[in-house]
Amino acid sequence: MHFKSIPFGIIKMIDYLIIYCHPFKGSFNHAILERVIQNLENNHRSYEVIDLYQDHFMPVYDEEELHLFKEGKTQDPLVLKYLNLFQSVRQVIFITPIWWNDVPGMLKGFIDKVMKEGPGLSHTVTSKGVKGELTQIKQAIVFTTSTSPTLYYRFLCGNGIKKIFINKTLKQLGIKKGRWINFGNITHSSREQRIHFLNQISKMKL
Repeated sequence: MHFKSIPFGIIKMIDYLIIYCHPFKGSFNHAILERVIQNLENNHRSYEVIDLYQDHFMPVYDEEELHLFKEGKTQDPLVLKYLNLFQSVRQVIFITPIWWNDVPGMLKGFIDKVMKEGPGLSHTVTSKGVKGELTQIKQAIVFTTSTSPTLYYRFLCGNGIKKIFINKTLKQLGIKKGRWINFGNITHSSREQRIHFLNQISKMKL
């Protein structure tokens, strides 16, 4: 079996990388994706989309892939593709539901597998902790949807998306700035509320 090393360096910079994590094209998450793309195109921004489910990304390690982790190698061509994109982008946008008070396993596995340790990759581990290598990424915007109200996540559930995913995980990768935008209580939302949220995305300065 041929194992590919993760190449060093940046080939061509793009403005935005969108990481989309939802299996259903009829979902509100997909409507958010469409509005984000529309916004970027209207503002003449370059972008790439990672659609984890459409790509059939395997979010779990097998024994061989885990063995290759410390060597900065992979047997999964999608890992190579995704990390190259992360090394070539100025801003990232995540679009994902909140399932059981956290990001889905698909997105967690994406971080686990794609963020390879090593100089020039996503991070290095020093005696003082994790040092992020993706410092060219100026901002991450995390769009989420949830059945529970946003206030529940912020004040009663530990604010995990902001405090852990953005302020810890992404920051450890070198992404210093992050924004969290949630559409909560989606099951009981009205059509007007959903349209208003989408219209706000169209107007955002991303």
